Amino acid sequence: QVQLVESGGGLVQAGGSLRLSCAASGRTFSNYAMGWFRQAPGKERDFVAAITWSFGSTYYADSVKGRFTISRDNAKNTVYLQMNSLKPEDTAVYYCAAGPRVTGLARDYSSWGQGTQVTVSS
Repeated sequence: QVQLVESGGGLVQAGGSLRLSCAASGRTFSNYAMGWFRQAPGKERDFVAAITWSFGSTYYADSVKGRFTISRDNAKNTVYLQMNSLKPEDTAVYYCAAGPRVTGLARDYSSWGQGTQVTVSS
């Protein structure tokens, strides 16, 4: 199994930036893609961004295009989510996930991190 550990969450004012990290360990070779999801209180867990390990192809939800950037460091088995121009609506628990293919559905990912809280104040 793959173990995922997120870090980098915190409190930031609107318009600010944060960078989330997800360190993977274990059987990472079986996972084709890494994704970020978020869940706000009372809402479903929504897709944010995803990236493939091999080619670094990226995918984004419409709500974060132009503001968030996903990247990876294969040597470190680490995926990052750079979040710029943050808005209060971005407030949520952010989860890192690993899976066999790129999808926007949470149920298609095999491994999950514990989540990290991101709070954007106005």
